[in-house]
Amino acid sequence: MAGKERAELQYLRRHYEKPGSQLIVLYGQKHTGMTEMTETFCQGKPVIYYKARPCSERQQLFLWGNELREMGIMLPEYPSYPELFVSLDLNQPGKKVIIIEEFQYIVKQSQLFMPSLVSFLHGLQEGHMVMVVLSSTSIGWVESSMVQKMGGAALAITGFLKMKEQSFFDMVRYFAGSTREQQVETYAVLGGFPGLWRQFDKELSVKENICRFILRKGSFLHEEAPGLVARELRETGVYDTILSALACGKQKLNELYIHTGFSRAKISVYLKNLMELEIVEKVFSFETEGKDNTKKGVYRIQNHLIYFYFRYLYPHMSRLAVIKPEDFYDTYIAPDFRRFTAFSFVRVCREYMAYLNQGKRLPFVYTRMGEWAGKAGDIDMVAQDEAGHTLIALCSWEKPVMSFDDYEWLLFCARKARLQADHIYLFSAERFDNMLLREAEAKNSLHLIGLHSF
Repeated sequence: MAGKERAELQYLRRHYEKPGSQLIVLYGQKHTGMTEMTETFCQGKPVIYYKARPCSERQQLFLWGNELREMGIMLPEYPSYPELFVSLDLNQPGKKVIIIEEFQYIVKQSQLFMPSLVSFLHGLQEGHMVMVVLSSTSIGWVESSMVQKMGGAALAITGFLKMKEQSFFDMVRYFAGSTREQQVETYAVLGGFPGLWRQFDKELSVKENICRFILRKGSFLHEEAPGLVARELRETGVYDTILSALACGKQKLNELYIHTGFSRAKISVYLKNLMELEIVEKVFSFETEGKDNTKKGVYRIQNHLIYFYFRYLYPHMSRLAVIKPEDFYDTYIAPDFRRFTAFSFVRVCREYMAYLNQGKRLPFVYTRMGEWAGKAGDIDMVAQDEAGHTLIALCSWEKPVMSFDDYEWLLFCARKARLQADHIYLFSAERFDNMLLREAEAKNSLHLIGLHSF
């Protein structure tokens, strides 16, 4: 899978090339590479950059004005927003770019910012064009509260762009010198966040990186996982309790109720907030005729680093404080790490299948994909096209050898789901037993894919 320019960067470039001025809202989770992407976009263009702070409106105006005065722009000590924006219309050739990072800190405090910005854009002289990019890492606020807070000024926004996590295969290119197994393990811990990848040393093993950069007190990643929750949410004790319960396998609402002692209504509200921040996801089973054999929706921690933190560090904080990181890893992480990584291996396999599907390299092009969560067992992937052709997949990370028994178990689950599978894909982190290899030779509908085939 060859590397390519990020779709988000292409989006910004397309909008920049349009005639006239633009107002873009760019948002996404922290560490998605938003700042680095905008830096790349701005290369060779006249740019004004401002990073907003959580402070009063008067202090914000003072800080922004002071930064512009340091650039030689004449402004009063406490400028108004119109005065600020007029000063940004630089007398330079070409379309200008104004980047306002973490703009939510301004909009939350000011009723004047957005109307002043819109008035500035509408009042530009002919031939003067500006592209304003308002960026934010507060995705819950952008998606649920921003438009209401902006009021009618939100109608001036010409584009919304959400930064997504990078794919596993983007991470593979970043850690190109590692083995495929190490890459899957690293992805399990850090997910698709380039800002977190840079915290690991490419020359170290996964264990060494975890010990040095997560388990060691004072390291960035050691503090970042709880910080991601605390920065966005109040009552962190409640959220930490729920996340800790999810990390140890309490994934149903009733299980969370029994474990935490909180009311179901309270848990539901807090889960909703965590889902808005894309820390937690609710997973429903693929729609089949076997509804009576499915589990109801379950909750999972979808942020990899937060999941790692609450699975290993949070429940053993006392021990982590008194023993060496290497001893902590051997005692609490190593025995369970393959099981922890198995969840991410399923995501990797789905991503690989999506890549094949996009390239029309599967027996048919599927239009919907999901998983089947059964009471007796799960199917890691179910996909169908419009005509009802079906493929199912099982992903094995924990076992050194995927066996014929695993294949028969998948067939059993398919019967429970009442699925007629036209094609079956089996993914193994290592290898397949001889009986399964012979079965695949005899059946064109059975596909065996090893980790190093990716």
